[in-house]
Amino acid sequence: MLLLSIFCLALLVIQIIYLSLFLFAFLKKRKSNISSAKPVSVIVCAHDEEHNLRELVPMLLAQDHVEFEIIIVEDRCNDATHDYMLAATKLDNRLKMVRVIHKPEHISGKKFALTLGIKAAKYDWLLLTDADCRPISNHWITSMSAQMGENQIVLGFSPYLKSEGLLNAFIRFESFLSGIQYMGLAILGWPYMGVGRNLAYRKSLFLENKGFNSHLGIIGGDDDLFINQHAARSFTRVCLGKESLMISLPKTTWKEYYVQKLRHLSVGKYYKFSDKLILGIFTLTSIFTWLIALPYSFFSPFMEWILLALILRWGLLVFLFHQTSKRLGEPFEAWKAPFLDFIYAFYYLVTGPMALVSKKVRWKS
Repeated sequence: MLLLSIFCLALLVIQIIYLSLFLFAFLKKRKSNISSAKPVSVIVCAHDEEHNLRELVPMLLAQDHVEFEIIIVEDRCNDATHDYMLAATKLDNRLKMVRVIHKPEHISGKKFALTLGIKAAKYDWLLLTDADCRPISNHWITSMSAQMGENQIVLGFSPYLKSEGLLNAFIRFESFLSGIQYMGLAILGWPYMGVGRNLAYRKSLFLENKGFNSHLGIIGGDDDLFINQHAARSFTRVCLGKESLMISLPKTTWKEYYVQKLRHLSVGKYYKFSDKLILGIFTLTSIFTWLIALPYSFFSPFMEWILLALILRWGLLVFLFHQTSKRLGEPFEAWKAPFLDFIYAFYYLVTGPMALVSKKVRWKS
């Protein structure tokens, strides 16, 4: 009983330390590192995304940045993407199309398409997003560019569009939690991943490290695994604020979301050991908080201490989401965080082990 009580308290202390560090990262004042505007190549890989491109392309062309180009990689599309892009590129010389007709067997479709897009870029700074994303303002490129300077990598945030229902609330919670981790740790000097829906890095960094060569056979990882391997605190920056956001369209069924997250999580096992350790401790202690600490607290001789630690942890979680949403510029109902965190613990129990053993995940085709 004593050892289990100590174990439960240890879980909660670890959680409180992690949450406090994340809170410190988003509360601390940042130095003003705004640099002069850099020319930027925006790259979007698209497979059967005509309906999304008809919305996204005009929004990208309307950006107020001084000098930029937009490269759409038409990846073996079966819809009218090629026809649409062929017509659109004739109307604006800032818009280019790169076409993928055949894909080599040894590389994933997304990585091959992205590599071709990067090679076609005329500017050193690359800004990546997806076809199902939308910039929240006309200042997206300029906001991300302001953090570029002499750096090599800029991490942006891409929340999901809010709608009704539990699934949407959970998707937005998971996205915020992921952002709190990768952006918070980057602010603290430990960058370990980025999200390809809103991510910038130099073409020279990509080419000098031979692109995705070290993980060509791995499905996924064109964003987080590349950053995990090459990011360093000395040249990685985080871009915060409403104008830098790229809104993503969320999945609408639990099955679609499960497949999407399985693909994302399956890449995590290839992270550096130190990153897996830091993230693993945070995730496991969070899960065990709900599975062990909470139910045992009612039987422990130290019930008051465990319950106090639980309340402190939940309070920190709510305050962290409240403060983070303000710094990121995207509203989130922080009061929902404890309930969604409870669901997250059981969701991770299913998807986590599946991601470790699953090999049948893929870019669309």
